[in-house]
Amino acid sequence: MSTEAKQETEPLTTPSYSSDVDNGVVKDVVLWRRKKLNAIVIVAATAAWVLMEVFEFNFLTVISWVAILVVGSTFFYANMLRLLGKEPPNLSRLELTEETTRRIASKVRSWTEETIRWLLLVSVRKEWPVFVGVVAGLWSLSYIGRCMDFLTVVYIGVLVGMAIPLTYVKNEEKIKRFGEWLREKYKRCYEIIDEKTIQKIKSRIPKEKKTE
Repeated sequence: MSTEAKQETEPLTTPSYSSDVDNGVVKDVVLWRRKKLNAIVIVAATAAWVLMEVFEFNFLTVISWVAILVVGSTFFYANMLRLLGKEPPNLSRLELTEETTRRIASKVRSWTEETIRWLLLVSVRKEWPVFVGVVAGLWSLSYIGRCMDFLTVVYIGVLVGMAIPLTYVKNEEKIKRFGEWLREKYKRCYEIIDEKTIQKIKSRIPKEKKTE
């Protein structure tokens, strides 16, 4: 069989370069490997928080100002290039492809499914300390929501999300040892509570006798 026939029979596959690039950029930002991009993220998040929380601007107003800034900068930049005898940049290729849209929708759906599945598994499991810990965490989150608004929580989440992975990478061994120590303490506490409380409660519950 000729090479042309093989090429016709082989299925067409789309390269996964774009997803690898996206994952690499996110990983580099989280681990502070691209300091300029990290600075842009922090400055943009801080500016948005200051404008909408300190100066109490509306979200629509901020978005409109950003759009005006982008359009005005692009307009003056293109006209300066024309005055200098150069061609303006071709922006007609900027588009949101169908593949990118499907990938974003797939990630959002997978995150939603994982969250719902995790909540259901926690409620079904017999390990009551895990259930108590999840309820305590959600209650703490609701209390934080009463103390501050959603934008402040998102801003703090961005800062913490950019600080924790870098701290973990630098102190990975210490954090793993501390995690193992916490796991051993948790097992011991669970065994003690199970032996002194749960087993006694189970022993006092009358068991149903089998009737022939």
